[in-house]
Amino acid sequence: MTRVLDKLLLFIFSLLVLAALLAGLAAMSGTVPVIGEWIGQFAGTWVGLVSIWTIGIVLILISLRMLYITMRVGSGTPPSIDQRTDYGDIRISIETVENLTLKAAGRVKGVKDLKARVSVEDAGLQIEIRALVDGDTSIPQLTEEVQREVKGYLEEITGIPVSFVSVYVANIIQSQAFKSRVE
Repeated sequence: MTRVLDKLLLFIFSLLVLAALLAGLAAMSGTVPVIGEWIGQFAGTWVGLVSIWTIGIVLILISLRMLYITMRVGSGTPPSIDQRTDYGDIRISIETVENLTLKAAGRVKGVKDLKARVSVEDAGLQIEIRALVDGDTSIPQLTEEVQREVKGYLEEITGIPVSFVSVYVANIIQSQAFKSRVE
């Protein structure tokens, strides 16, 4: 949520700064003298003065927020799972766990076009898999085999408990049967 808000603030900030710069350049160059006169008249009124101060304060607040975001430490590291052993710390990236999930699920016959999403919870890893399957295998048996294979493989390879594996069957793939032609 905060990322969306930050992107929106950056977009608004960029538009306001661009508009202010263009208006200032047009007023200074004299190519559009109406803008210079309008700014002078607008700044001379009470409403204009309050508006200019409000816009200025908003731009300063947005600038401070953007400055804070750029100076924040650790925002560029990819998410990982941290474990501590007797010998030191181990960090496994979420991307690695997703690739291991795809590898394990891909071993199951009848599963095609896999996508995986991994999230870390207190109880362990939560795995969500989206798959296309062939229409020749029982879907409940196939998904149960995928769940069993992924859970066992991830726990064996990473040593991290898997709390649950959710499999979403998006569609089936029509198997292409080729008839041999005898002449």
